[in-house]
Amino acid sequence: MKPARLLTAAALALLCALQMVALLRAPAAWMPAQIAIALDPGAAIVLDRDILGAPAADQHPVRLRRDGAGAWWAASPDGAAPLLVLRGERQRRSGSALLASGQRFRLGGAAFSVDALDGGAVAMSRAGTRWRYDGATVLRDGQPQAPCPDAHLGVRAAAAWNRIVPATLTMARPLVFGGNLDCGNRIAVAGLAAPAARIGRTPDGLLLSAGDAPLLFGDGADAMLLAGREESLAGASGLVLGRTRYAIQHNGDLLHLVPLSHVALSLEPDRRPLARGVSRSWTRRALWSLPEQAPFVALAAGLPALLAAGGLLLFTRRQRRPRDGVCACSGALLLASGVALLVLQRAGSPAGAGVALLAAWGGFGFALLAPRRLAPVLGAGLLLLAIGVLAQLELGLGSPESSWLRAFEKTCALLAVAAGGAGLLALVRPARPPAQARVELGLLLLAGLALAGLLLEVVFGDETGVFDLQPVEFAKLALSFLTAHSLALAGAGPGRRGQGPVDAPLRRWVRLAAPVLLFLVLLAVALVQVDDYSPLVLLTVWGGALALGYAFATGQRLLAGGLLGMALLGVLAVAGLRSLGAGQIAHWNFYTDRFLVWLDPGAHPHTGQQLLLGARAIALGGWRGIDGVFGLLSLGQDAGPALRVPAVQDDFAASFFLERHGLAAALLLWALQALFLTLVLRAALSCWLAGAEARDFRLAWLARFRCFLLLGCAAFAFGHFLLSWGTNLAIFPVMGQPMSFLSAGGSHLLFFICPLLGLAAASSQSLEENESCRSTSNMKS
Repeated sequence: MKPARLLTAAALALLCALQMVALLRAPAAWMPAQIAIALDPGAAIVLDRDILGAPAADQHPVRLRRDGAGAWWAASPDGAAPLLVLRGERQRRSGSALLASGQRFRLGGAAFSVDALDGGAVAMSRAGTRWRYDGATVLRDGQPQAPCPDAHLGVRAAAAWNRIVPATLTMARPLVFGGNLDCGNRIAVAGLAAPAARIGRTPDGLLLSAGDAPLLFGDGADAMLLAGREESLAGASGLVLGRTRYAIQHNGDLLHLVPLSHVALSLEPDRRPLARGVSRSWTRRALWSLPEQAPFVALAAGLPALLAAGGLLLFTRRQRRPRDGVCACSGALLLASGVALLVLQRAGSPAGAGVALLAAWGGFGFALLAPRRLAPVLGAGLLLLAIGVLAQLELGLGSPESSWLRAFEKTCALLAVAAGGAGLLALVRPARPPAQARVELGLLLLAGLALAGLLLEVVFGDETGVFDLQPVEFAKLALSFLTAHSLALAGAGPGRRGQGPVDAPLRRWVRLAAPVLLFLVLLAVALVQVDDYSPLVLLTVWGGALALGYAFATGQRLLAGGLLGMALLGVLAVAGLRSLGAGQIAHWNFYTDRFLVWLDPGAHPHTGQQLLLGARAIALGGWRGIDGVFGLLSLGQDAGPALRVPAVQDDFAASFFLERHGLAAALLLWALQALFLTLVLRAALSCWLAGAEARDFRLAWLARFRCFLLLGCAAFAFGHFLLSWGTNLAIFPVMGQPMSFLSAGGSHLLFFICPLLGLAAASSQSLEENESCRSTSNMKS
């Protein structure tokens, strides 16, 4: 074993040992397994969150009642947040009602009547003023309302989009009641702050929901407060209280609630007497459990994976060795195990954290041992991934809630999928560079998939993604591919051959139009879907880094100097913003609240709680962690005050790491991140030099393509590091971007980080093989 592989293996083994220590030191954790409620017909009961094990719900989150016929009904008690009643994929919100023609409702002193409901749109009137709302746009007396003064650029862009596209492509935007100004998607109600109520688009129709003010639904003696409206549990499959989800089971006169996710944990079962008619059983959190259906799921995933591996070995033309067969079978088994873990988690019965950790170890070991030569960049990436797995495991074990471990388990499953998939893809790697036309066709298909994913996110999703995926991450990878191809052709210089005819439409599209179109769509989605400007900063860093790399590679010193000057001005601008007062930026219309909170978080304790709580967690960590020995004594124990930081598993993962392990450990993490980026840039530079020396135009183009692809991906990774550290350390206003390798971001890991590691390792291996072939040729000659 060579020194680089041996050193990486030793460091990886140490991190894996820390993960196992954390798992073994985790204290026992108990949660309710089932809550049984028995009520006589006509009786009702209010259950509190301690009985239900709902940590994120109100103190009394649900009121259950049986009517005279024995049917069960559920409602939110006074002052409690609405609950959700699930019927398969459909859900209904308590304190809400589907709109129908002829209905009336009253907010404060304003009375509204529903005049008509047709084509998915509702026509309403109040005191001679008529509104029409279709789930996306509000028309007042036939005209769109002017944007609200506090609407940021993304809201204005979404409103403009909804006015010009067909109804099926519009983005759902609720109609909000309250405030003193009719604007945007808001109807003013004097004396009531928005949102006093809202109307939103659902699969069943337009739904009126109560908000922060009493809403009388109906007319005359039949009027009732909508917030207390009950929902029938007949045919219901589940309930959602806060973030806690329950399955509903009817058993004669008994109603069983089975907690499924986000359940409160305790060190021992609570055996105190409960209210009459209520009983509860307990279960212990199992860290090494396998669900009953696990063997069938593993078999269903394993057989196709093994058959695919065998088929690839048989039908690929290159000469195979026994090592290839072992790698193929190992990769197939890893891929199957990762898919099985994901399927089990999606089905609501995930495997234990220990089983998921074994899958991650399998991925680490395969990535470490499968390559003939371990690329240094792959070694650094594996260490960063292992640190991220450790941090996510600590966060999950130290949380008083059951679902915090799911992010860790998903990360482990995705690592197994990525490692196994990479092993199988290595079997079909062509021995010779593919034809340029075939590559361009593949890039065109890649751009189409990225655009389709972004369109799905705009129409059916939100800033968190669509269908549990984030197409933006795949779009970033596709944009890097397309731009690298364009720059590889542009960097050929005069006199180079093999670029194809200039007037070929497909090639002209791929070279110029496809990257520009994908960039513009990605920018538009960032403005419309995301409620901060972090994607703009990320795309600016990416574009600037690529332009700077191209300027250096082609010897354009003036362009390089200008870009470095702009980067310096950007640093000075960030420093200058610190000296501004809140009054000087209060009139801005570009995410003003983000800057105001950043400059004076104490004046905005609610909106600035991420910044304040994150700073408090970092201060508690100090140099050596909250336990004084770099977090070694805290492995597997309570996660501490950092759990109160919103999005601590994603955007503020660095705050938890600093609190648990201290600033000294963070400096080592920074050094490892810097080493990883340096190694990626080193591989990109080596590719450029190899392209300059290549005599075959296809090899030269491929080398330049790899150079700019690695450079673009490294720029995106650097942007994520920069934004995440800057946000957590209050260098920048709060921006929502995960930290690569450390945060729990499934789509970011699968669609960006793992492909980056594979591309960097493959490029390094190709360069070594070319160098070896060149040396052998020289020796023979």
